[in-house]
Amino acid sequence: MTASRKLDNFIKCLSTLQGADFSAAGEDDIYRTGVTAQFSLTFELAWKALQEMLRAHGVESARTGSPREILQLAFKMGFINDETIWLSMLRHQNASAHEYDESMTDELILLIKDSYLPAFQALKETLENKLTELDPDDKLYSNPRK
Repeated sequence: MTASRKLDNFIKCLSTLQGADFSAAGEDDIYRTGVTAQFSLTFELAWKALQEMLRAHGVESARTGSPREILQLAFKMGFINDETIWLSMLRHQNASAHEYDESMTDELILLIKDSYLPAFQALKETLENKLTELDPDDKLYSNPRK
């Protein structure tokens, strides 16, 4: 899958998360579950798009690695500007996948709304800019938007 295809998948998923009604998430258990599941999917697609974009930019060490390693590399390379937020997202994504704790879910919903959505949006803008820097002849590049 090309860098732009992974980016498009992340953007579509982010758009869905951005459309969430966070007031409903405070009142409806099914809606809360949906928001946290959409966060997890958005996070998963975000770090994979990030990994692919790093690779497309010639960062060979991004070929393999855990989400933590990719996030740390992305911070080092200037693709993300707040490593703490992204590592917090990783911890919450991992925790929410393995246990259900209502107070943790309440905290996660607030973090998604107040901290994680802005970080996702900043990544989206960064990756879109990084995509335009790629050589169109590169096999990892495919920009159907042009």
